Amino acid sequence: MLKEFQSLDALLERLEQLGARNVYCKFLAENDNSKQQIYLGGSFEVLKQLVFGNVRADASLSVPNFKASVPLSWVDGDGQVAPAPGAQLILYPQYPEVRLSGFLKGCPLAPSAYLRPIPKAERQFNNGPDGRVLFFGVSDDEVFTYLADGGSTVASAIRDHLVDETPLDAGTLRKVRLRKGPSSKDLLLARLREIQNLGPHESMRLNRSGERMPYAAKNGGGYTLEALFDIIPNGRSAPDFMGWELKAFSGSRITLMTPEPDAGYYGEHGVEAFLRKYGRQLPDDKIYFTGSHKANIPSPTSGQTLVTVGFDSDSGKITDVTGGIRLLDGDGEVSAEWTFARLVEQWGRKHAAAAYVPYKVLDDSPIRYDYQNPILLGEGTEFSLFLKALMDKKVIYDPAPKLERASEANSKTKARSQFRMGVKDLGCLYRKFDAVKL
Repeated sequence: MLKEFQSLDALLERLEQLGARNVYCKFLAENDNSKQQIYLGGSFEVLKQLVFGNVRADASLSVPNFKASVPLSWVDGDGQVAPAPGAQLILYPQYPEVRLSGFLKGCPLAPSAYLRPIPKAERQFNNGPDGRVLFFGVSDDEVFTYLADGGSTVASAIRDHLVDETPLDAGTLRKVRLRKGPSSKDLLLARLREIQNLGPHESMRLNRSGERMPYAAKNGGGYTLEALFDIIPNGRSAPDFMGWELKAFSGSRITLMTPEPDAGYYGEHGVEAFLRKYGRQLPDDKIYFTGSHKANIPSPTSGQTLVTVGFDSDSGKITDVTGGIRLLDGDGEVSAEWTFARLVEQWGRKHAAAAYVPYKVLDDSPIRYDYQNPILLGEGTEFSLFLKALMDKKVIYDPAPKLERASEANSKTKARSQFRMGVKDLGCLYRKFDAVKL
């Protein structure tokens, strides 16, 4: 007999106690089971709603795919928790779709009897929704799952309670609002309105303790905006404010992401060896590697060519899970590569929704920033849209790693790999893109 919570509120309260910041639910179908796995969505976008480990390519199977472990635990009706160490996401690029597997293995609390395959002769719903509801409480580093049986109070209540804050189809996971009140989008826009009305703002950033500190460098537009949202700068690929990423910009181009190559000569030998082999020596004992690299066009600065291997831009699908974005030198050798597994992981942790905020620099002493209109809001991105924009030459690779004191024993290296695009082209990365005047 399945132990059940007596009410939806009691379940949501327990998930919050466990640290869940967001709660999603999925109405299960008869083919959502331990054998056929649980279907989560028809795109890799579902990654942005969950917590997952490193993405790895598996080309050994008849249906090549990507896999990523999930720190998943089951919660029973008494509120007890136990981990399911075998849980993992399987990403099938050829469909595309994402499924959850291994979610029962090794967990004493897993509701195994309610997730067994149903023989064809006994199916009643033609593989459609059968009443069961699976909940996912997502914290910063864990996913807590709970299964409500079709006839339970919780399953009945969620149908009346459900409010989907996601305006797009982000797969089959539906967001459950934990409490009444404005949505994250409303709160974001309200805070940006306050920031505009109170500006201009002196350049600042938060230190590790969350204290505001003056910031003298001229690249402080983003740091200042983060500080005004009480966001401590960090290197994590994660959204900044309630699922929204904040991007401040003052020019015509914006940096999308800054992943370092994980294969090719750069990935195997590191940035310093790459610079010494391919960089440009300057008179002040510095070595740089620069240049605007567009797909399939040799860069006039570096002489190298950016290509994609294993992606069909016509269908928008990855055709080779071992492929990636490669930089080829003049001899056709791979000088640097970003594997699809690495990029899918980075993209999956970022950019579920983004707010691009324009600003004007007031070059006073101290420097001040005036955040302006319109705010550009992008919702519902997908990794294939990034790859297509790259092939269409809208996304460029614009690196600037450097090696200082190159001839000395105490040389200093700074890595800087970045993919950028024009602000005017940002809309092609999202299924919904709006300019909002506050």
